[in-house]
Amino acid sequence: MPLLDARHRPLKALRISVTDRCNFRCRYCMPRELFGASDVGEGEHGAAFLPKGEILHFEELERVARIFVALGVDKLRLTGGEPLLRQDLPDLVARLRRLDGLKDLALTTNGALLKELANPLKAAGLDRLTVSLDTLDPAKFARLNDTTVPLPRVLEGIEAARAAGFAPLKLNCVLQKGVNYDEILDLLQFAKDRGLVLRFIEFMDVGTLNGWKLDAVVPAAEVLATIRTRWAIEPVAEPLAGRVAERWKFSDGSGEFGVIASVSAPFCSGCDRARLSAEGKLYTCLFGSEGLDLKTALRNGASDADLSALLRVKWSRRDDHYSEIRTQETARNRKVEMFHIGG
Repeated sequence: MPLLDARHRPLKALRISVTDRCNFRCRYCMPRELFGASDVGEGEHGAAFLPKGEILHFEELERVARIFVALGVDKLRLTGGEPLLRQDLPDLVARLRRLDGLKDLALTTNGALLKELANPLKAAGLDRLTVSLDTLDPAKFARLNDTTVPLPRVLEGIEAARAAGFAPLKLNCVLQKGVNYDEILDLLQFAKDRGLVLRFIEFMDVGTLNGWKLDAVVPAAEVLATIRTRWAIEPVAEPLAGRVAERWKFSDGSGEFGVIASVSAPFCSGCDRARLSAEGKLYTCLFGSEGLDLKTALRNGASDADLSALLRVKWSRRDDHYSEIRTQETARNRKVEMFHIGG
């Protein structure tokens, strides 16, 4: 029997944050004035990153993942921060790939270090890759990501991932009005020409530091209307269970893309994922405020049976459906920051 929450949703997917550090300072995630110029956190408001000893070790991550898989999880995704900053990450991938019952192992990255790591990750057993790409304009890229990493380095990383055999390779684009809304067609043409699957994501109020405003959101319906000005498109028929992205294909068979409409068309009813932060806290919602402390249990000698029982209780009591009740007011409520749980 699958493990079900209070809304009868099964536990099928786990996102694992392997670090809270990042080499970008994207405005919608980790603004520089709060987190400073380096990965140690030097912002004027005192936000700081975790000491490395507070981040879960590979052995701990492998153990927790094994328990989750035994409970029915068959999809794992590695996130951050920027996961490629975690030293020896391919070793963790190899450990997780050996878990009996795991069907899919994926990773989301900003792509800055992907040129060097695409082949090692593939060799270690990583199944799928997603690269964040919000613009094709070099100057805008530098502003949006607030980084000295040049856009060509990320594009080289995407090509390295294609060459390594990651297919289909996905791109994530967070759209905002007045920021990159005008690049919808160019971004999709870029992906289409290279056989990549681009997913447009509505700007979400993850955390409390990204300055989210409802009027900055580009609704999925507007995205689709814009795309139809150039291409004939049609939905991809598939089961709804656990689906996050609404998949669309070009009517001429030349590829597909997706839209993720957490704001305008919430999909809470089908959410089957949990999130493990870098410091070992379990969150059952992207917009949650309190996590279950697994690290203390891990480091105080809890058995696998003890940990499994904790997870069973936590998931069975889960009643999260934030996106269905979101308002401009609730968006200001304290929530876990995205760099802790990887979006």
